Amino acid sequence: MTVDYFMLAVGSLVVGLFVGTLLLLEVGRRLGLRQRAREGEGVQAGVGQLQAAVFGLLGLLIAFTFGSAVSRFATRQQMVVEEANAIGTAYLRLDLLSPTRQPTLRDSFRRYVDSRLAVYRRLPDLDAARAELGRSTALQSEIWTQAVAACRLADSQPSACVLLIPALNHMIDITTTRTAATQIHPPAIIFVMLFGMALASALLAGYNLAVVPARNWLHMLGFASMIAIAVYVILDIEYPRLGLIRIDAIDQVLIELRAGMK
Repeated sequence: MTVDYFMLAVGSLVVGLFVGTLLLLEVGRRLGLRQRAREGEGVQAGVGQLQAAVFGLLGLLIAFTFGSAVSRFATRQQMVVEEANAIGTAYLRLDLLSPTRQPTLRDSFRRYVDSRLAVYRRLPDLDAARAELGRSTALQSEIWTQAVAACRLADSQPSACVLLIPALNHMIDITTTRTAATQIHPPAIIFVMLFGMALASALLAGYNLAVVPARNWLHMLGFASMIAIAVYVILDIEYPRLGLIRIDAIDQVLIELRAGMK
């Protein structure tokens, strides 16, 4: 998947929702006009309660999906900071190892941070990102093997293994956590319900517009636009490496960490 493909896919969904909302507003308005002409003014007396219930459910779905997307967005940002802290802690504890082994390990760490940055820079090219993730995993094994061997040397400090190994373990674990976090999204049925409820609300809103025979384009366009924009923002936040809303800025903490690895 490329950025252009993602933007095209999301854009198509949002434009389709906008057009569908306008069409159902018009369908609802015509149904309302026809029923008013056939049964009189009192035909819409009970529609308000039904409309309030459907709109309330739509608002609940929008609030739920928006809130959960923002929460995951913040969690992903926090994980970048946590990974930078984990790598920085392990890197500092290399001072406990034999001076003869430190240069090799420090070079491996520098290559590892470069690889971790490259994983997310490769997105949304999933194949390239997976290939770079494989390189990061290979570097983790290399660092672990080098560190364990260095801990056993006589000129390493006695506390080297006790302090360094847990730090390396945390550094490796956070990689899995970050990778899993990029794949956690709401079930597809949530978005299906959101789209369906938005269209149902448009039908009811259009029916209610029949109290005035003339079309109110301002209300119709405004309603369709607000629904489409809300859904677009939710989708964009849900996939922060692909759309206009980006999480890339938080990678600066890893970039600064890499710059400090002398």
